[in-house]
Amino acid sequence: MAFEVLVRRHRTPVFNYILRFTGDRARAEDLLQEMWLKVVRCAQDYEPRARFTTWLYTLARNLCVDRARREKLRQTESLDAPRQILGGATDTPAPVELLVDPSPAPERAAHNSRVRSLLEEALLSLPEEQREVFILREYSGIPFREIAEVAGISENTAKSRMRYALEGLRRCLKQLGVDGDLAEDERTVTG
Repeated sequence: MAFEVLVRRHRTPVFNYILRFTGDRARAEDLLQEMWLKVVRCAQDYEPRARFTTWLYTLARNLCVDRARREKLRQTESLDAPRQILGGATDTPAPVELLVDPSPAPERAAHNSRVRSLLEEALLSLPEEQREVFILREYSGIPFREIAEVAGISENTAKSRMRYALEGLRRCLKQLGVDGDLAEDERTVTG
């Protein structure tokens, strides 16, 4: 019963974190299941000196990093290209469409649809360490102190990576044709 409550409460935000980290819905679902198995297996190791969410995101992060290391040499596919299914049909959405939050405010929907895909492209161009901090902070709302714990770095390093991530995103978005007027509302981009 308590486990079901934990899953209900944390499934969506942790899944979104893993999905944005991996960029692949099927891989994110696999990693989420693997994470919940690890939660069950390692429950006795949890020490309440850290918040449960910090421990949970640390498990998720470690699984993502381990999987990324194992797949380092795999071929990548374009995030803009629709996925091919058997018989060559392309009726599955492009991976970048899987990253989009389906519930933007109605008055911002047109604006979001133009900027969101460019942001996701820019986000994937960042180094992994910067992307991770950005995702944890902006998409999951995790404080820098907890990001530092999850990533195994100092709080100042987390803040520094965030600063570099923001600079890199601004630079990349500018190259993609997004000016300050389109990017001025920070809630527009991340939901």
